[in-house]
Amino acid sequence: MNKLDTFQNFIASQSMKIPIFDFLLNLIIASLLAILLSKFYVRYGKSLSNRKSFAGNYLLMTMVTMLIISIVKSSLALSLGLVGALSIVRFRAAIKEPEELMYLFFAIAIGLGFGADQGVITVVAFFVILIAILARDKYSDVSHHDSNLFLTIASDEPHTMDIDSVVSVLAKHCSLVNLKRYDESDSIFELTFQVEMEGYEKLNVCKNELQQLGNSIDITFLDNKGIT
Repeated sequence: MNKLDTFQNFIASQSMKIPIFDFLLNLIIASLLAILLSKFYVRYGKSLSNRKSFAGNYLLMTMVTMLIISIVKSSLALSLGLVGALSIVRFRAAIKEPEELMYLFFAIAIGLGFGADQGVITVVAFFVILIAILARDKYSDVSHHDSNLFLTIASDEPHTMDIDSVVSVLAKHCSLVNLKRYDESDSIFELTFQVEMEGYEKLNVCKNELQQLGNSIDITFLDNKGIT
């Protein structure tokens, strides 16, 4: 028997059956944690996107990750095959904020933990991380909550827009202006600010002046406390 045959026999022998009861139990617990993570993100997340819609991906992400890990760990051959499969798969997602990526990795970690039969340590780490996130938000950057509005300014004519002009208008009517996102391409210009504004009269005046900066400007005001 040559070395190639020996290696092939070794790979073929490195497989095991997956206990169906243990798999289902882990899948249920992982799903419950993913649902809890989704609710936590919707309630405490700071992303400017639609958090409720984005959080809907966590359950499926966790379950699929656990399924992949559970199958792959049962066979060395499948593990090697996964490396080849991932080399031709490209994942593209419109993730514009680090927080979104962090929670996606959190959901993947839950699936990895239960897929590897490390349920206890995964559950412990899950709640410790949630507590750490709450503590971080409570004791750091308290000024983040001082802004009462999110303002988004978008235009499909980027060559007509100027960020300095926008900031100049906002500075006249807002007691606080904090740039959160800036996107510009050949087809779109988009700015998102956190602003502090006193009363609806200033909001209306500010809106009118912003609209005079271009012919195709879309303006959106969102309550900082009501984004979900």
